[in-house]
Amino acid sequence: MTGSSLASTGLLCLVVFASTVCVGAFGPLLPEIARAQGLPDWQLGVLAGSFGFARMAADLPAGALASRRLAASLALAPLTLIAGMLLLSTAGPFPVLVLGRLLTGLAHTLVMVGSLTAVLQEKPGPGASVRLNTLEFSGMLGVLGGLAAVGLLPERWPWDRTLLAAATPVVVALPAALVLARTLPRGLATPPPAARVAAAPRAASLPPIVRLMFALGVVMALAWSAVSQFVIPLRGTREFGLDRAGISGLLSLAQLVDLIVLLPVGWLADRIGRPPVLTAVAVTLGLGLFAVGLGSLPLVVAGSALFGLGMAGWMLPLGVIREHTDVARLGWRTGAYRVGVDGAIFLGPLICGVLGPAQTPLFIALVGVAAFAIAVRLGRG
Repeated sequence: MTGSSLASTGLLCLVVFASTVCVGAFGPLLPEIARAQGLPDWQLGVLAGSFGFARMAADLPAGALASRRLAASLALAPLTLIAGMLLLSTAGPFPVLVLGRLLTGLAHTLVMVGSLTAVLQEKPGPGASVRLNTLEFSGMLGVLGGLAAVGLLPERWPWDRTLLAAATPVVVALPAALVLARTLPRGLATPPPAARVAAAPRAASLPPIVRLMFALGVVMALAWSAVSQFVIPLRGTREFGLDRAGISGLLSLAQLVDLIVLLPVGWLADRIGRPPVLTAVAVTLGLGLFAVGLGSLPLVVAGSALFGLGMAGWMLPLGVIREHTDVARLGWRTGAYRVGVDGAIFLGPLICGVLGPAQTPLFIALVGVAAFAIAVRLGRG
């Protein structure tokens, strides 16, 4: 990578970090939001899931925008995120809270699709998985920062004040995105018409491995959203009597393990190939889901660590997809992949909220079974 490319990657990581702190800060506050706002479980599911719904709805438009105006999509994200956080901080009625979550989801889509497109437009080769996982590392560091902030801020503060204070790093994302906008191309390079016609038959069909990566992305997203945005906060509070700091500690454990192994997992994927690493990731994720969804508190702690280890492969499916995608279709296919992922992020907490505490463990177990099934399919090549 050139010096200019390294500088752009550094700024991308800063924007992603500053934009994901609020994602980590929300989960531990969910039980307090329920109590303070008097929300039943189904409304909690809608509130938590609206973040993913906005991402799902915006993915394809964000992919098209990133393909044509990459710098603009990244510059727009912090403004949208600030608006969403201000709405949430009002502690207003349920529709206002949902609107705030929708705006934060839209902003996160602009950040992630734009930054992924910027990284993936480089030709695949040595270090490709490490570049993807470096971007993911910055996002997970932001999530961990949000969790830590909620755990450290005074317990007497109301949830809305705590959330706003924890999310203040977003103000750094705006100037960083504006500086970054000057270094990025206006859009992705488009091949000549003859090349597009020649590539059309190959682009029209998805190889089986790409379809499997879409499925794995959906399973990982269901696991992440259901566990971090619903199961751990509510199980921890209702069944184990944990306070805000205790919930933050459980979620931070998963993020910390993710951070520790994220770059080594990317390095390993570049050395031995992504499919073997993804097989191990899917097995670990399935084990973590069973422990978190069905186990006692010690098993939930162990499951949180396994869950973090499994989520370290979050970006690797995109690397496999990149290997089978020409650059002209990259923004669109990245957006399409994110539709599936973000649809699952929307559905995870919503399904848990609708099912209720009695049936949610069964749902988590089914997601774990799906992870094991994908691991078996990957293992067979």
